[in-house]
Amino acid sequence: MAKAFLKGIVSSIAVLMISLPGLRAQEADYQYPYQNPKLSAEERADDLIGRLSLDQKAVLMTNHSLAVPEWGIKRYNWWSEALHGAARAGLATSFPQSIGMAASWDEVLLKEVFDIASTEHRIIFVKGRKNGLDPHYRGLTVWTPNINIFRDPRWGRGQETYGEDPFLTAVMGRAVVEGLQGEPRDGYDKLHACLKHFAVHSGLESERHYFDVSDLPLRELRETYLYAFEDIISKTDVQEVMCAYNSLYGKPCCNNDQLLTKILREEWGYKGIVVSDCSAIRDLWSPPGHQPFPGDPITAIGSAVRSGTDLECGQTYRRLAESVREGKLTEAELDVSLRRLLIARFRLGEMDPEDSVCWNHVDTTLLDCPAHREVALKMARESMVLLMNKGILPLSKTGVKYAVAGPNATSEEYPLGNYVGEPAHVISAYEGIETALGENSICNADEADIIIYVGGINPRLEGEEMPVDKEGFFKGDRTTIELPKEQREEIAAFKAAGKKVVMVNMSGSSIALKPETENCEAILQAWYAGEMAGQAIADVLFGDYNPAGRLPVTFYASDDDLPDMRDYHMEGRTYRYFYGEPLWAFGHGLSYTKFKYGRPRIKNGEMVVKVRNCGKRDGEEVVQLYVHKREDADGPRMALRGFKRVFIPKGKSVKVHIPVNDETFEAFDESIGKMSTTPGHFDIYVGGSSAPKALRRVKYTLR
Repeated sequence: MAKAFLKGIVSSIAVLMISLPGLRAQEADYQYPYQNPKLSAEERADDLIGRLSLDQKAVLMTNHSLAVPEWGIKRYNWWSEALHGAARAGLATSFPQSIGMAASWDEVLLKEVFDIASTEHRIIFVKGRKNGLDPHYRGLTVWTPNINIFRDPRWGRGQETYGEDPFLTAVMGRAVVEGLQGEPRDGYDKLHACLKHFAVHSGLESERHYFDVSDLPLRELRETYLYAFEDIISKTDVQEVMCAYNSLYGKPCCNNDQLLTKILREEWGYKGIVVSDCSAIRDLWSPPGHQPFPGDPITAIGSAVRSGTDLECGQTYRRLAESVREGKLTEAELDVSLRRLLIARFRLGEMDPEDSVCWNHVDTTLLDCPAHREVALKMARESMVLLMNKGILPLSKTGVKYAVAGPNATSEEYPLGNYVGEPAHVISAYEGIETALGENSICNADEADIIIYVGGINPRLEGEEMPVDKEGFFKGDRTTIELPKEQREEIAAFKAAGKKVVMVNMSGSSIALKPETENCEAILQAWYAGEMAGQAIADVLFGDYNPAGRLPVTFYASDDDLPDMRDYHMEGRTYRYFYGEPLWAFGHGLSYTKFKYGRPRIKNGEMVVKVRNCGKRDGEEVVQLYVHKREDADGPRMALRGFKRVFIPKGKSVKVHIPVNDETFEAFDESIGKMSTTPGHFDIYVGGSSAPKALRRVKYTLR
């Protein structure tokens, strides 16, 4: 017994001695506090900053952050994209372009989409680190969502936004941020999102490096252009904001302390990173930019950091050490910005061994997997907006001869929009229609009874600062909103030949289609609907899916409806301030069934309305709530303040509840220069569109 006991002690001592080197190695891993993941990200950042030299600090403050081997810091690129799926880094699921997802009016599905995008981006990061790939576009900080207001349909980057309305943009933007970032797990964040472009940014693309929004009324700044930024910052933990190229009130946004410090940080309490748009810092000192510091990059970067821009997309910040040594910036001021960057990298687990971070243990086969493609199809279907239907839709799959025509019919590129990944397969409109009908059902135009015309424009013509100069397009923007002339003539020729035409319009913006309303039997707005575009289009055309998308922008009748694009005033713009007759109103969209609204009531902090599906098909309705304050003569015609996408079986009714609270009645308050809720008499409108004939009104007094 005694021998056995002694033998056990000896064995235990041996095991302990064998374990000691491992214990010492583990302690050695945490030689410095910043290496210890049990400490907070803030504590770790504070410790590391104190160990870095000035020159080492400077190389960490551009998007391509260099390695600092002395302290175990790896190279990292802050610039990654996930506008509508993980982008520019190989295989990934491609969802509809942002403007198309806005047309879903489905923030729940949108959050799911960006949870998937986040997962795929984490996979891309893991594979990139494992295989030693270029970290550009393979990071954990994605520069999306674009929450600028799509104030003018000619702006090429409007396709990246969530439309013309501040409230819809705020709701959808929140869903993007929450989907991308998720909830922290085991002390680590999954991904970091970025609100852009701060602020008052929406074209012209050809002038963005020097354009100054100089005379914008404070009301329009707060009520239109800053609304979504303030809302999302106050309701989420969004980690990045990107400052815009343009100037505001004479100061470039990335050197604008009123915007970046007074409003963003001091008024709104934002704690995260401000990153410059790419080359926006160079614009501070070099042509063709604003050049408040012509030829003087050292002073420019000192001023930019002091004004609140923490991180540069570019290379000028590499000279920050010079700026400090020349007295243009103090090292303490530099440390404020660097601390924010290091906190973010610790929160993401990017500074720790890959295997120690829970988010890195992800199934790498999920990239563009079947389950993710199904969600892409669901969103593509929900994005489809049926603009017009003279009774021809849904089409029959038998007994009719179809031809498929138009410049966008066979393209597998155009449905992807801009800022895209590389899905394994893209279903073109032609492929989707062919699959729905069978190969023998598509004929040439001469033999066809019905022409399915897939036209519009494409992402090679509208987009970000593009080298395009052709009729109707310039540098990424449009010079007219009319359908290209050759397409208009082709559709008219089909009509003259006695053919029935169903138009599928692909675009990232509204198109003036007045002649097409006469020459076509139906028009479907398909946006750039991602890798499953063709199947979604066919599902709607042939009735396998009942469309319920709603316009996130106004479709104007012609160029005559538009003010000067350089004028950022809201008068005459969007459904909120446009008093003309649009071709199709903001919020418009048809269904294959009919809905009837009961009398809306305000009760217990909610608007309650009964909506009945009076048709013969199940369907979804997007119930929209708008507010107008009667005493507010300078305010908008109405403003969206709530919505809900609801499924209603045929012949059934549902009660729809939309919250009504102080935020519902919030508007610009001249007395304080900010948004607030004040007493007054309000009209609350409820219906399926912003068009007056679609709305029911309730009078409400807020005391």
